[in-house]
Amino acid sequence: MGTKHLALKITGGIVALLLVGVLAFAGYWFIRLGTNLRQAPLSAGNAKADASNDATDALQILIIGTDSRSGANAAYGSQADSSGYGNSDVLILMNISADNKVVSMTSFPRDLMVPIPKCHDPQSNRDFPAQPAGQINSAMAEAGPGCAVDTVNALTGLQIDHFMVADFNAVKDLSNTIGGVQVCVNAAIDDPMSGLKLPAGTSTVQGEMALSFLRSRHGVGDGSDLSRIKSQQEFLASLARKVRSDGTLTDVPKLLSIADTITKNLTVDQGLASPQTMLTIAGRLKAVDLGKVAFVTVPWEPYTGDPNRVQVKQPDAGALFEALRDNRDLTAPTPTPTASAAAPSGAPSSTAAPAYDKALQPVAVANGSGVTGRAAELVQFLAGEGFTKTSQFSAAAAASTKVYYGANFADVAADVASSLGIPSSQVQQVAGVYGVQVYVGQDFTTGTHYTPKVPDNIVAQTAAESTCQSAFGQ
Repeated sequence: MGTKHLALKITGGIVALLLVGVLAFAGYWFIRLGTNLRQAPLSAGNAKADASNDATDALQILIIGTDSRSGANAAYGSQADSSGYGNSDVLILMNISADNKVVSMTSFPRDLMVPIPKCHDPQSNRDFPAQPAGQINSAMAEAGPGCAVDTVNALTGLQIDHFMVADFNAVKDLSNTIGGVQVCVNAAIDDPMSGLKLPAGTSTVQGEMALSFLRSRHGVGDGSDLSRIKSQQEFLASLARKVRSDGTLTDVPKLLSIADTITKNLTVDQGLASPQTMLTIAGRLKAVDLGKVAFVTVPWEPYTGDPNRVQVKQPDAGALFEALRDNRDLTAPTPTPTASAAAPSGAPSSTAAPAYDKALQPVAVANGSGVTGRAAELVQFLAGEGFTKTSQFSAAAAASTKVYYGANFADVAADVASSLGIPSSQVQQVAGVYGVQVYVGQDFTTGTHYTPKVPDNIVAQTAAESTCQSAFGQ
């Protein structure tokens, strides 16, 4: 379901190339491709004005696969299963660095429980209240793709520039148009739930079988949506390799056919509704090293309120989101922070004077880093920031840095964390703490600005790598 949109995602760059040939070929195609596209608002009332330049700035595109059974999708279930906008059962965030050298494809599990902001549905003119915890794929079902965009923005601290939404038929049509995509499974699969039937080893899938490969849960891995994400990543990586290797980007008739297929199956935001914009994005992607196209999944753990759902795992998810905000190369080692490092772009900051006297606030630094003298270093830095009533002590070793605070010190804790570049996800109120306590962990052994470490295994694969999906129970 959402898989097809995954396919479309890689075609975001591929589409551009398609359209490059298209527009160079004839003005007729420019008009045709533009009229193929359907449009929807980028935000459901929460986004700031987008001042980014699609040609030169870092760019974020949210790829959404809807499970709607409306219209031509009725063959995959009734409208009782999902109608209207549908659920965003595939959510992949494509992040292109400003220099076009790094691309990440971040998958969000459909069962991820996250805060959902207040959203306005432009079709029904209804307002939906904010939810402290809702399933991420339900945001679009309420108020359209703009609500999904707002939800991911709030979760990651990013500002998404564009979105693309596709339904069940998109992946079928695209895979048929390009002549199929190679996928691998480590054992034979016969999944009657999705219709996926493959022998062990490598097969070329297209049409219904391609859609079945992307939709299958009960035939792969542990039978969960998280295993299905691996199928989507394998499929997209293989799609990228095929388009790059088989001459598609220099075959004008084929480019026209693919571009026509893609645009007929997409709903996009107004900014992406121009073939010229797609061409611009395609031009940025055509020379990207496939070894630098990283497929990742948001770090997760079982949801405390329901073991059948998941929640973001901290501090790993916070580290990933900061890396995305900084356009870091996820295939390269995490850089070592230095004393002169600037505060992370996603860290909270305040330009107004605080409504309290910094010199009077009790701030303690607990050294759990294992490095002698580490607390003294940070005490000196915080004194320079105005927090002069600061103490220090040794503490038990801790893997992750945290900022704890007592009642009535939330604003002070936020400012201390901001000074050190510690994300808000690692700031929490704790009974028994007076004032603010910075508990320095083994992930903050040098420098005065914290750079959370992205987990070593965060990249599931790159687009250059061939992988093999596990059959259920294997």
